[in-house]
Amino acid sequence: MLKNKLLALIVITSFIVSFIVPNAYAETTFQPEKFPYTEMQIQVMPEFDYPENWPKDTPSLLIGQYGTFTNKSGQDFDGKVEIAVPAGEIGFQAYLVAEFPEDNKPEVQRPFDVDKEKGIISWKPSKAIKNNETYRFVVEYYTSAVEVKDKRSFTYEYSNPTEIGTLDVIFYAPMEAKEITLEPKAPNNTKSEYDEELFYYQYKNVKAGESYKYTFSYQKDGFKSTLDAINEKQPPNDENHASVNGTATDQISGGSGGTGTGRSAGDRPIIGIGGAIVIGIAIVIAGLFVYLGLKGKSYSAPKTSSSKAPKHHPKKQTVKKEIKAISDDDKKELRKKLLNGKIDQETYDEEMKKLI
Repeated sequence: MLKNKLLALIVITSFIVSFIVPNAYAETTFQPEKFPYTEMQIQVMPEFDYPENWPKDTPSLLIGQYGTFTNKSGQDFDGKVEIAVPAGEIGFQAYLVAEFPEDNKPEVQRPFDVDKEKGIISWKPSKAIKNNETYRFVVEYYTSAVEVKDKRSFTYEYSNPTEIGTLDVIFYAPMEAKEITLEPKAPNNTKSEYDEELFYYQYKNVKAGESYKYTFSYQKDGFKSTLDAINEKQPPNDENHASVNGTATDQISGGSGGTGTGRSAGDRPIIGIGGAIVIGIAIVIAGLFVYLGLKGKSYSAPKTSSSKAPKHHPKKQTVKKEIKAISDDDKKELRKKLLNGKIDQETYDEEMKKLI
């Protein structure tokens, strides 16, 4: 009799648990409509930079999606987040997936999977996303979608899978590009002191399923990236660049060819580093964010304090005589973050100090 009662108790307990446990978390399949975005910022950057082993004489197209969504599923979510990407396109390379667990802190990279057939990139957050909790992430990838004919051109299309409170789309024209056209015409654009043109759109209260398509074309000689072109430029002669002499690379490497201590001749303080590189563009973009009400600065770092890692493994720093060698990729990655407004000047300088 006691045995039968225990058996009945186990059956009842198992039945109850079968209902309670699954309800502790939302279904493991990601359902975009249950995770609406408060904001999504998309950055479209032709020839901005090139990943490792990129084919020569082929322009790159770097796309960055920086989103903040809220879990409105009614339950905690402990599955994988899924984002649509053009995984089937020629030249597609997933570059970065990361989350922002804390405000004003660098992003944390996450391992991810790419499903070319479904056209999605997926990853599991470091911890469950609680009901009504927000989650911030970045996904970056390259494609070779830029066609080279009489002019260089590409088409970018974004179809949102869920509601978006504020959608910002920013196009970066390549340095030294001419005869730039963008359709539909951007309502806002500006030019940095380095002559890089930026075009931006902003949409409010975007409904699920709405699609936005852009066609961008330009004339350009050679295949030098924007970052490389900026590195070769002399810093402007203004108060933001006081006490900064030589090239941008010289200011970081101390003239050592990429492995210096970060101080130039005369042991000048490191505080001038960012200004010597892309402070002008950063100021323009910072103003752009204020104008649009963007919150790119809340994505405390890209674009990123982590090393440039197409394979998503931080590059190992070589220690010799108690001095860390700073690779060109490390410096380029920090410059990229500052240039794209992912970090401010103060954060940039702090991250550089950590590398030194």
